[in-house]
Amino acid sequence: MNGVFSRDKVLTIDTMNPTVKNVEYAVRGPIVQRAMQIEKELREGVKKPFTEVIKANIGDAHAMGQQPITFFRQVLALCSYPELLNENMFPEDAKNRARRILQACGGGSVGAYSASQGIDCVRQDVARYIERRDGGVPCDPDNVYLTTGASDGIVTMLKLLVCGEGASRTGVMISIPQYPLYSAALAELGAVQVNYYLNEEKCWSMDLSELESSLAEARKHCNPKALCIINPGNPTGQVQSRQCIEGVIRFAAKERLFLMADEVYQDNVYAEGCQFHSFKKVLFELGPEYSDNVELASFHSTSKCYMGECGFRGGYMEVINMDAEVQAQLSKLVSVRLCPPVPGQALMDLVVNSPQPGEPSHITFMKERTATLSLLAEKAKLTEQILNTVPGITCNPVQGAMYSFPNISLPEKSIKEAKALGQAPDMFYCMKLLEETGICLVPGSGFGQKDGTYHFRMTILPPTDKLKILLAKVKEFHQKFTQQYS
Repeated sequence: MNGVFSRDKVLTIDTMNPTVKNVEYAVRGPIVQRAMQIEKELREGVKKPFTEVIKANIGDAHAMGQQPITFFRQVLALCSYPELLNENMFPEDAKNRARRILQACGGGSVGAYSASQGIDCVRQDVARYIERRDGGVPCDPDNVYLTTGASDGIVTMLKLLVCGEGASRTGVMISIPQYPLYSAALAELGAVQVNYYLNEEKCWSMDLSELESSLAEARKHCNPKALCIINPGNPTGQVQSRQCIEGVIRFAAKERLFLMADEVYQDNVYAEGCQFHSFKKVLFELGPEYSDNVELASFHSTSKCYMGECGFRGGYMEVINMDAEVQAQLSKLVSVRLCPPVPGQALMDLVVNSPQPGEPSHITFMKERTATLSLLAEKAKLTEQILNTVPGITCNPVQGAMYSFPNISLPEKSIKEAKALGQAPDMFYCMKLLEETGICLVPGSGFGQKDGTYHFRMTILPPTDKLKILLAKVKEFHQKFTQQYS
């Protein structure tokens, strides 16, 4: 009418990519969206039984009050505004690091694109860091790819792995409970998610018999090609033993599986008797039979450990024993996204090339690093101890990473009510907790769990005083919830 016509939308829920509709990401799912709505309501003066929302749903360290490392921010400031190199307020080692990074940037600016694989001198520093970490095991900088956080590298590797249709479709083995990045990426790529369950009774350890049975079952309907491991664990907080890692590598070699080792929490180890062992180091210690043959991609990030610099999106991926033609395709694939954020690359360089003894910033750096990790260890222990005083809640030791994943016993009445509402029982529980206390946790159903068990994930990152308040509220709520639905 009058030259204007109406038509149906080209892009609708029915015509969009169907795999996207299968993507779920619980860490920022419905419960977090409701938490944001409640925050808005509080700002508008709506009365609640609480005055603030405590977000314990995500490992965002700085948002929770963790302070940045001074040296890192000094160098990043110098890189962002090189005029500051003329000021006397910055130590010489910070200036030297900044000059080196800027010299490697186009036009001497972190605002320029870098090489797609990452700045060359940063990749060299990453390689030297890996060699030091792994007791001299060699690392070729050409096998190092700088990434936009670890997530970018993980998704890129999955893109390379996934192919086939029907019974030949690629299957990828992931731990349950798992970090939802994996299930979301596999859903988007149309791959087959192959679950293997961690052993909650043995502090969330990996069980080789579980891997074997899971693989055998999966081979009936897909082509499993990769095995993903998160160590230290998210959401479960376990640190896998060296013996366990050896067993996993031998299993992968025997079954011809590509290993993906998510090691972003490698500095977050708290429990006595626990130690981080990189998959690469153990692989090479097993000898040439394994180190010359097992294909491995390992990942690290600036977002976790003592750094907590989530917003800079820095990370790296190292590939081992990758087919040369495939690696050429990998290099092509990363070139499509031009390059990772250059400030994130600069930050990754500082993580792997931190102040050394004798340099002006070393004492302050070590003091801050040690204090951050010590405080996280204290809060890990505190969380475990307090949760285990609550009848109906059982929490394994938080050996590492940044989360507890306690088992919660729910009354049958609450389970039935949740199912009548179309909700997972622990989602129902966590939503009630949010509405009544302002505490935002992620239900275990968002990470996967054995049928008939219920959990929630809670970060240990809040300041100690706020963490104690949070735990006290959880304790009070659980007791009230249990009484209400008994």
